[in-house]
Amino acid sequence: MKKIKRILALLGVAVLIALYLSTLFCALSASENFMNMLMASVYATVIIPVLLWAYSFIYRLVKKGDDDESQKQT
Repeated sequence: MKKIKRILALLGVAVLIALYLSTLFCALSASENFMNMLMASVYATVIIPVLLWAYSFIYRLVKKGDDDESQKQT
């Protein structure tokens, strides 16, 4: 299980680096829609890690609740 967590953590780091690079690219580009792309990239850079943290937090709460119930039944 620890190996899977490490792989997922490295994948998360790679996604964050890609998001930061895309934000930088959008900020420096001279495209017609650069402001829209920049705002979407900044939004994704903030929202994706927050959602991942929230999902993992809720999963731990639910899993802990399941463990408590199984101990009460035995």
